[in-house]
Amino acid sequence: MSLQAVAAPRGVEHVTTVRRVSAPMHLLYALKAISGRETGKFIRQKGRWASALVRPLLWLVVFAAGFRSLLGVSIVPPYETYTTYQEYIIPGLLGIVLLFYGMQSSLSMVYDREMGVMRLLLTAPLPRWVLLLFKLLAATFLSILQAYAFLLIAWAFSFFVPTSLAARIPWSGWVYILLPLAAGGLMLSSLGLLLSVYIRQLENFAGTMNFVIFPMFFISPALYPLWKLRESGANYIYYLAQVNPYTHAIELIRWAAYGKMNLVSLAVVAGFTIVFFVAAAIGYDPQRGMLRYIGRQ
Repeated sequence: MSLQAVAAPRGVEHVTTVRRVSAPMHLLYALKAISGRETGKFIRQKGRWASALVRPLLWLVVFAAGFRSLLGVSIVPPYETYTTYQEYIIPGLLGIVLLFYGMQSSLSMVYDREMGVMRLLLTAPLPRWVLLLFKLLAATFLSILQAYAFLLIAWAFSFFVPTSLAARIPWSGWVYILLPLAAGGLMLSSLGLLLSVYIRQLENFAGTMNFVIFPMFFISPALYPLWKLRESGANYIYYLAQVNPYTHAIELIRWAAYGKMNLVSLAVVAGFTIVFFVAAAIGYDPQRGMLRYIGRQ
């Protein structure tokens, strides 16, 4: 709670007046400042948001076009009819947007720590976990905007390709996937926040790409149904995909696109979000977390 003292005029007995700013307003000011900074950086870095959209579009145009005759999805939940491969990978490509932006948010945290901005942020008169939560919410909001921008571009692109190549989800699904996108964005941004505790230099981000992002992406149903793995005998990959939190973020989006709810995936995504965020909040605590260890080196 902020307090502001006002001195009395000369000749008048000294009286101190305290103006109180409510705690909710204080939180709103902090959220506005942090989200405004994140949004400003995102708008100024045109290459950043352009690459976030180009990457899944390349997968849709090139990869899906090449495999459309080899892969198709049978009538399995949540689908009620035969589904083309182009339509199947749309939730997975939305997951790519969330995954890569969540990791890029961790990169910005590492940069802020090297430049000293993080120190100023974490010394604000608010609980440390609140400041991290606000940064997390800002990153999730921007990742949702990118996901819908990709959907819009994919929808527009479908008018210029043959019907067999068109990739669309029902219009109602655009509304239904909002909360799953938010849940998946929160989880992946929380993971990025946790990784930023242990990534000490920007140069180490390439290792994060190889050992975190790519395994999470490829060992998931983003590009192929999991039942095809069991059918081909790759049971160990199937079981790894089942414990991959990214798998459940994609499945949550996929089911919601057709007006259905996957309660198991929802519980897994919510659970991992809490675990990642709590671990990150502890890691950023200079008295208990990893920052204490880093500061001694």
